[in-house]
Amino acid sequence: MQTLYAYSLSEDKQIKDFEKALFKNVEEVNEMYIWTLNLLDEVAEYVVIDAESRAAKYLPTEKDKILTTKLNSNTFIESLRQNRTYLELVKKYKVSWEFDPEIVRSIFAQLKDSEAYLNYLQEEDRSINSEKDIIKHIFKKIVLKSVDVEQVFEEKFINWSVDKEVLQAMIAKTFKNFSSEVPSQNKLADLTPSWSEDEEFISELFKSTIRYSEEYQKLIAEKTKNWEADRIALMDTILMRMAISELINFPSIPVKVTINEYIELSKTFSTLKSNTFINGILDKILADLNKQGRIRKSGRGLKD
Repeated sequence: MQTLYAYSLSEDKQIKDFEKALFKNVEEVNEMYIWTLNLLDEVAEYVVIDAESRAAKYLPTEKDKILTTKLNSNTFIESLRQNRTYLELVKKYKVSWEFDPEIVRSIFAQLKDSEAYLNYLQEEDRSINSEKDIIKHIFKKIVLKSVDVEQVFEEKFINWSVDKEVLQAMIAKTFKNFSSEVPSQNKLADLTPSWSEDEEFISELFKSTIRYSEEYQKLIAEKTKNWEADRIALMDTILMRMAISELINFPSIPVKVTINEYIELSKTFSTLKSNTFINGILDKILADLNKQGRIRKSGRGLKD
């Protein structure tokens, strides 16, 4: 949607360039995921620096004695550090938080004073299912609420505000995947369950929406004769073209799924009343397409 919007406003109509940018945006979600995992890794490692600092004290406090370096050998973190895919992607994306070490330090400072961390240090169970609880705590209660982390991701990843939910889902999937005491059996989360299929879908939806844009625009124009063209938001037009493309060209996607998806997108990315407008226009276009026999869905209930 965002790439089609940029394409519509651009004088450069080289589809391949925009398709390349589209897949780069998809790739950035995975890059953001690796940056986040690496941040958790760095926070765990920071306990060593913290311990060295406290060891230099002439008179260590009782709390200093409690704060061990246990987190650095956390079973989940150790499994992550032995994950070949993780290591390869850290290298590929050139991930390093050294550009702003204050972020790692501030996250650990918040963690160090938390009840959850002090309880973790007293816990004797070193199984991965027990040990990953504190990593979940760091991610959910500190990292996701960190203004500094938010700022870094906003600067590095243009679609951070949209992709944040996907990132949370991928991290949650990682915690679920990492359940074996044998590191080699623990797998990172995939961006999608079947990337080869999704990659083909993304490419075809993008190209077909452009390829048939004039035809789809005529369908829209026939149902918006009482509307002045400049009163219809460009985003609404793009969303309707995409929806029409799905209805006609993707036989395995249920009609209801397509309609509901674009109505939801309009609520987030377009004007206040766009969802009602888009719903009404698409319903009329769908009725005509059905009469013309152009909606060919393969499977039970896909046309309802």
